[in-house]
Amino acid sequence: MNIIGPDKLIWGVEDLAAAKQFAVDYGLTPQNEHYYSALDGTGIEIRAKDDKSLPAGLTTGSMLRKTVYGVKDQATLDAIKAEFTDREVKVLADGSLELVDDMGFVLGFQITIRTTNTEKAERVNAPGDVNREINQPGVTKTDVPRVQSLSHVVYFVPDSVIAEAFFANRLGFVTTDRFTGVGPFMRPAATQDHHTIFFIQAPAFMQGCEHFTFHMAGPTDVVQAGTNMVNKGYQSFWGPGRHLFGSNWFWYFKSPFGCNMEYDADMDQHDESWQGREAMIGPDNSQAFLLQYREKWAPGPGGPKP
Repeated sequence: MNIIGPDKLIWGVEDLAAAKQFAVDYGLTPQNEHYYSALDGTGIEIRAKDDKSLPAGLTTGSMLRKTVYGVKDQATLDAIKAEFTDREVKVLADGSLELVDDMGFVLGFQITIRTTNTEKAERVNAPGDVNREINQPGVTKTDVPRVQSLSHVVYFVPDSVIAEAFFANRLGFVTTDRFTGVGPFMRPAATQDHHTIFFIQAPAFMQGCEHFTFHMAGPTDVVQAGTNMVNKGYQSFWGPGRHLFGSNWFWYFKSPFGCNMEYDADMDQHDESWQGREAMIGPDNSQAFLLQYREKWAPGPGGPKP
């Protein structure tokens, strides 16, 4: 299956104004009354929880109502429709497909809306390996972090084995790494990102979205964007830091979507030759390091002493 990754997440939220403001402050661009996008067109659709256009929600009250995956072509849509003869597959007016997975999540599939991203990744200079142009500062006071692309979604599920089997056996996802007894990191066939999904084993009453995230150009943008969020009064949940599985830089914030929302950057890329790893979950395996935010200061008479 030539599935690329999540194109769009559709939300039914309790506080519409707060969710829309959060999306803008996070760095997404309003395209219309409901849709907020990254640079490549991927994004989130925000509606009130009682909006009649939304699919039925989970009994847990999760605000994530639908995950829409982008695929490469019509042939992939046809293959998905042919695969799921065991359940209803709706063909919507825009030609996309809609079905419910084995955990009860509503999934959509559409020919991808992603456009080619022309933004350069952050470049790092090191002795003997100069990657940034001569006379080009690595950071300036006028830099604005820009949200690049919808990256991945993490789900709480009551049975991570069933969830993994569905995406592997029915949709061709590959497990790249896993936390023992917790769940797998998975990627679809048409991307080399370390993961676009991570399943976390959790009690049934918790089922829903644990967090979702967008890619940034590099760690500087993650830290600058996160600093902007702190300065706007949003609550930091975890970060900044760098994960071990996936190697991505991260910074998570509490959000009005009933879950955490993350910035990430510099995720590992894998092909079919990758040998997946497994580890027990815990602080030593969750991140290579974790930083602590503090207010700006300058050395001098009023600053900290050595």
